Amino acid sequence: MNLIDIGANLTHDSFDHDRDAVLQRARDAGVARMIITGASREHSPKALALAQAHPGELFATAGVHPHHATEYTDECDAEMRALHAHPDVVAVGECGLDYFRDFSPRPAQRRAFERQLQIAMENGKPLFLHQRDAHADFMAMMKNFDGRIGPAVVHCFTGSREELFDYLDHDWHIGITGWLCDERRGQHLRELVKSIPANRLMIETDAPYLLPRTVKPQPSHRRNEPMYLAHIIEELARDRGEDVASTAAATVATSAGFFRLPPA
Repeated sequence: MNLIDIGANLTHDSFDHDRDAVLQRARDAGVARMIITGASREHSPKALALAQAHPGELFATAGVHPHHATEYTDECDAEMRALHAHPDVVAVGECGLDYFRDFSPRPAQRRAFERQLQIAMENGKPLFLHQRDAHADFMAMMKNFDGRIGPAVVHCFTGSREELFDYLDHDWHIGITGWLCDERRGQHLRELVKSIPANRLMIETDAPYLLPRTVKPQPSHRRNEPMYLAHIIEELARDRGEDVASTAAATVATSAGFFRLPPA
């Protein structure tokens, strides 16, 4: 299907022992390209290195997740800007706000987010965004950059109808993960995904997190990996009342355009 996984944390240490095999399983399952998420000072350079080792197949983001916001110093900002000088880094982030975990103080989260919004404003690259339980502050901060930043995707969308339409009203993109397949927490997404225009919809695994609960049999290690993107697209197509090939083709076209990927 030549799918594009827009969010895979393949620098995670759970992949250290079999990363090449994970990539091959993804190819065999029809995942042709992946965006490797950079979400900290440690992992953003690793994401770039992985992308450079697989040209044309893997690409990287560079940013600092709100969980790591306290590490966003002037030195960190300089490191992020240096990473963004590389063409294989195709988006700013993962960045945003997370008031659900509060692993970093909220003022630190807002400072780190604002500095990364400034990077995106200056370099014109798309934004790879995270928002959880912080919608009001998130929208207020994004509003401060209205008209000054390029395209944005709210990745791993799990929110409410109101949040979804706030994002769509701003012409932002939506990333859907295997959360869709969670009958305990994701049931509302089954209906909401019907409202996402095809030119705003992208798919991702967020591997190694969020293994789809509808995958049978479940792997004993519980690790998600990009090959399961094929399962997510099947579930998504069914919920949207579309055939799988049409949904897959639409997400590929949208993702390739959003991240400005070279022709496959």
